Amino acid sequence: MPIVSDAEKSFNVYANQPWFVVCAAKKFSMMASDDSSISHFYSFEVDPSKSLTLAIPDGCIDIFFDCDATNPSAAVYGSLLEVNSVNLSKGHLYVGVRFASGLVPDFLNVSANELVNHNFNFLDIVPNAEKFLEQMACNDNSTTKMALIKQFLRRKTTPRVSSQLTMPIINKICQEKGNVRVKDLEALTGFTTRTLQRAFLGDVGMSPKVFSRIVRCQSAAYRIKQDKISLSDLAFELGFSDQSHFLREFKRLVNATPLEYQKFVREESYFNKIRLY
Repeated sequence: MPIVSDAEKSFNVYANQPWFVVCAAKKFSMMASDDSSISHFYSFEVDPSKSLTLAIPDGCIDIFFDCDATNPSAAVYGSLLEVNSVNLSKGHLYVGVRFASGLVPDFLNVSANELVNHNFNFLDIVPNAEKFLEQMACNDNSTTKMALIKQFLRRKTTPRVSSQLTMPIINKICQEKGNVRVKDLEALTGFTTRTLQRAFLGDVGMSPKVFSRIVRCQSAAYRIKQDKISLSDLAFELGFSDQSHFLREFKRLVNATPLEYQKFVREESYFNKIRLY
């Protein structure tokens, strides 16, 4: 059985998109970031036999480039609240950057709330980016494209100024793998639930409860992939009321039961597609 490398363990555990790996023709490449506001960079060419894939909630914002030589384009995707289909072009190379959980880049001319469950044309909400998109189209190498994105973002990427309450809440939710109660957040910050909800919704676009739900499911997907742990123990560890609750919630957000997902991501055909830089 494949063992996930230490390098892959260093990637943001709350930012898995497993069905993107599935639709990759050969390799699904990932590049780590030294910027704490960025989870990682990634690239893949779509299998010519597939075009429809699934995206699952991850609490992250992605910039997603279709690197077609004749008609390059890019879109900004906010986090989903439930699993949804994504229609990709067969044989096209896609390159993306995934920002850290809960963070909204300051250079996007759109609110956090508008991004949730929606996507926007990159040029519509990123000023003066036409030349950069042209540079992306002129390079055939996916590694070079990821480096270009990294260089572009180095000049622009800062987390949006947010309420002083939001970052401690994000950090707490991620540290606890989504297994957080409202009372925990009240104790952490000293503020009421209503105040926390208002600040978090304005900065992240969703409530702390919804964000925790996403992080908890992403944490489950990560643990299932990485560790030899029973599903009942994992359900208990992440604070689900019972294994049935865990099964229902996981299937709703991932489109597979925990057991189906465990079997799938540990197959050689899945594991061997992932290439890390």
